Amino acid sequence: MQPNFLLAIAVGGGLGSLARYYLSTVIYSITGGTFPWGILVVNVIGGFAMGLIVELSALKLNLAPELRAFLATGILGGFTTFSAFSLDSALLIERGEWLSAMSYIVASVVLSIAALFAALWLVRSFA
Repeated sequence: MQPNFLLAIAVGGGLGSLARYYLSTVIYSITGGTFPWGILVVNVIGGFAMGLIVELSALKLNLAPELRAFLATGILGGFTTFSAFSLDSALLIERGEWLSAMSYIVASVVLSIAALFAALWLVRSFA
Protein backbone atom coordinates (compact mmCIF):
# COMPACT_ATOMS: atom_id res chain seq x y z
CA MET A 1 0.00 0.00 0.00
CA GLN A 2 1.30 3.45 -0.90
CA PRO A 3 2.27 5.81 1.96
CA ASN A 4 0.07 8.66 0.63
CA PHE A 5 -2.91 6.28 0.56
CA LEU A 6 -2.30 5.26 4.19
CA LEU A 7 -1.80 8.89 5.22
CA ALA A 8 -5.11 9.87 3.62
CA ILE A 9 -6.91 7.14 5.60
CA ALA A 10 -5.13 8.04 8.86
CA VAL A 11 -5.84 11.77 8.59
CA GLY A 12 -9.44 11.14 7.58
CA GLY A 13 -9.88 8.67 10.44
CA GLY A 14 -8.69 11.23 12.95
CA LEU A 15 -11.01 13.89 11.60
CA GLY A 16 -13.95 11.48 11.51
CA SER A 17 -13.33 10.41 15.11
CA LEU A 18 -13.24 14.02 16.27
CA ALA A 19 -16.47 14.74 14.38
CA ARG A 20 -18.17 11.70 15.96
CA TYR A 21 -17.10 12.77 19.45
CA TYR A 22 -18.17 16.38 18.95
CA LEU A 23 -21.55 15.63 17.32
CA SER A 24 -22.54 12.87 19.75
CA THR A 25 -21.52 15.04 22.73
CA VAL A 26 -23.63 17.94 21.48
CA ILE A 27 -26.62 15.66 20.89
CA TYR A 28 -26.28 14.04 24.32
CA SER A 29 -26.14 17.47 25.96
CA ILE A 30 -29.40 18.38 24.19
CA THR A 31 -31.26 15.09 24.79
CA GLY A 32 -29.98 14.28 28.26
CA GLY A 33 -28.29 11.02 27.36
CA THR A 34 -31.01 8.60 28.55
CA PHE A 35 -31.18 7.06 25.06
CA PRO A 36 -28.11 6.81 22.77
CA TRP A 37 -29.38 9.49 20.36
CA GLY A 38 -25.87 10.78 19.70
CA ILE A 39 -24.52 7.57 18.21
CA LEU A 40 -27.83 6.79 16.48
CA VAL A 41 -27.65 10.16 14.69
CA VAL A 42 -23.96 9.60 13.87
CA ASN A 43 -24.75 6.17 12.39
CA VAL A 44 -27.63 7.49 10.27
CA ILE A 45 -25.58 10.44 9.01
CA GLY A 46 -22.67 8.09 8.30
CA GLY A 47 -24.87 5.73 6.29
CA PHE A 48 -26.31 8.63 4.30
CA ALA A 49 -22.87 10.11 3.67
CA MET A 50 -21.51 6.71 2.56
CA GLY A 51 -24.35 6.43 0.05
CA LEU A 52 -23.61 9.90 -1.31
CA ILE A 53 -19.88 9.29 -1.60
CA VAL A 54 -20.17 5.86 -3.20
CA GLU A 55 -22.87 6.81 -5.71
CA LEU A 56 -21.41 10.18 -6.64
CA SER A 57 -18.01 8.55 -7.06
CA ALA A 58 -19.51 5.91 -9.35
CA LEU A 59 -21.79 8.16 -11.41
CA LYS A 60 -20.62 11.77 -11.35
CA LEU A 61 -17.21 12.36 -9.85
CA ASN A 62 -13.86 11.08 -10.91
CA LEU A 63 -12.26 10.99 -7.47
CA ALA A 64 -8.68 9.88 -7.03
CA PRO A 65 -8.33 6.63 -5.05
CA GLU A 66 -6.62 8.56 -2.24
CA LEU A 67 -9.54 10.98 -1.97
CA ARG A 68 -12.09 8.13 -1.93
CA ALA A 69 -10.03 6.42 0.79
CA PHE A 70 -9.80 9.70 2.74
CA LEU A 71 -13.57 10.23 2.59
CA ALA A 72 -15.02 6.71 2.84
CA THR A 73 -12.47 4.67 4.77
CA GLY A 74 -10.88 7.55 6.67
CA ILE A 75 -13.49 10.14 7.61
CA LEU A 76 -16.52 7.85 7.60
CA GLY A 77 -14.54 4.97 9.10
CA GLY A 78 -13.53 7.23 11.97
CA PHE A 79 -16.98 8.78 12.17
CA THR A 80 -18.80 5.44 12.22
CA THR A 81 -17.97 1.94 11.04
CA PHE A 82 -21.72 1.49 10.80
CA SER A 83 -21.53 3.22 7.42
CA ALA A 84 -19.30 0.42 6.08
CA PHE A 85 -21.64 -2.17 7.58
CA SER A 86 -24.58 -0.39 5.91
CA LEU A 87 -22.79 -0.35 2.55
CA ASP A 88 -21.91 -4.05 2.73
CA SER A 89 -25.53 -4.85 3.62
CA ALA A 90 -26.89 -2.70 0.79
CA LEU A 91 -24.56 -4.28 -1.77
CA LEU A 92 -25.74 -7.77 -0.78
CA ILE A 93 -29.38 -6.64 -1.01
CA GLU A 94 -28.85 -4.94 -4.39
CA ARG A 95 -27.32 -8.16 -5.73
CA GLY A 96 -30.46 -9.98 -4.61
CA GLU A 97 -28.57 -11.97 -2.00
CA TRP A 98 -31.26 -11.55 0.63
CA LEU A 99 -30.33 -14.55 2.75
CA SER A 100 -26.69 -13.48 2.87
CA ALA A 101 -27.71 -9.89 3.66
CA MET A 102 -30.03 -10.86 6.50
CA SER A 103 -27.49 -13.35 7.84
CA TYR A 104 -24.79 -10.68 7.75
CA ILE A 105 -27.01 -8.08 9.43
CA VAL A 106 -28.23 -10.38 12.21
CA ALA A 107 -24.81 -11.96 12.76
CA SER A 108 -23.07 -8.57 12.87
CA VAL A 109 -25.43 -7.13 15.44
CA VAL A 110 -25.94 -10.22 17.59
CA LEU A 111 -22.34 -11.43 17.55
CA SER A 112 -20.92 -7.94 18.18
CA ILE A 113 -23.14 -7.45 21.22
CA ALA A 114 -22.45 -11.01 22.40
CA ALA A 115 -18.70 -10.42 22.04
CA LEU A 116 -18.98 -7.24 24.08
CA PHE A 117 -20.81 -9.09 26.86
CA ALA A 118 -18.25 -11.91 26.71
CA ALA A 119 -15.45 -9.38 27.18
CA LEU A 120 -17.32 -7.73 30.07
CA TRP A 121 -17.77 -11.12 31.73
CA LEU A 122 -14.14 -12.07 31.15
CA VAL A 123 -12.78 -8.89 32.68
CA ARG A 124 -15.26 -8.92 35.57
CA SER A 125 -14.47 -12.56 36.32
CA PHE A 126 -10.69 -12.55 36.08
CA ALA A 127 -9.46 -8.99 36.53
